[in-house]
Amino acid sequence: MTDTAYLGRADLADLLGAVRRSVARLTATLDKLNDTAAREPSALPGWSRGHVLTHLASSADVYRWLLTLARTGVEPGPRADGPALERALRDGAGRDAAELVADVLDGMGRMLDEAESMAAERWPTMVTALAGWRHPAWFVLHRARRELETHHVDLSLGYTAADWPEDYVGWALDATVATLRARDFPVSRIEATDLDRIWTLAPTGPGVSGAGHALLAWLAGRDTSGPLQAGHPLPTPPNWPLPPSPGWS
Repeated sequence: MTDTAYLGRADLADLLGAVRRSVARLTATLDKLNDTAAREPSALPGWSRGHVLTHLASSADVYRWLLTLARTGVEPGPRADGPALERALRDGAGRDAAELVADVLDGMGRMLDEAESMAAERWPTMVTALAGWRHPAWFVLHRARRELETHHVDLSLGYTAADWPEDYVGWALDATVATLRARDFPVSRIEATDLDRIWTLAPTGPGVSGAGHALLAWLAGRDTSGPLQAGHPLPTPPNWPLPPSPGWS
């Protein structure tokens, strides 16, 4: 995976615009969220909608931290680790709807403001995900968009995988299939019939076809929201999202 390969699919202005549109769609969904609905189950086992929103807000803070580090070269205070994020999730999920929504949207706004202030020469700066893998600062925007689109669906408030933008589905399938190929995932080819796209993973073996959003939902461990044609039991994908492969040194 090279910088050119990914930046060629969407320059920074387009990518920033795409993230802003993801935030706008989430904002519209959350506009009528009330306290009762915030405490109801999400599509994620054991998580209420309040858990999903608290996680999104924490993610926005993490992404802003990474962008600030890339922009300034200095860590902007202590970095939240896994246990700290777990505590924040547990303590924050029960807040009222207005506070949950404000936390998410304020956090996303601050993250995007930080991105807007980034000098062009700082975007290739390498940063490290909490899981330990490294990537250029501009990949933070891809991660943020993926987080927004996936968890928007997880809220179970009417936004489904079928609502994912086509360009997002194409990018996410490209990124996911590249990692699955490197991990010898037991599928030979994946075909997005609506996108007229085929990804080859191995020379022989079973294939899977269907609408792009349904394929991505399956690979992301979500409801496919549409039929997939396989002719055999579908294998269980590894935990998603996967780190980029082969990645950056």
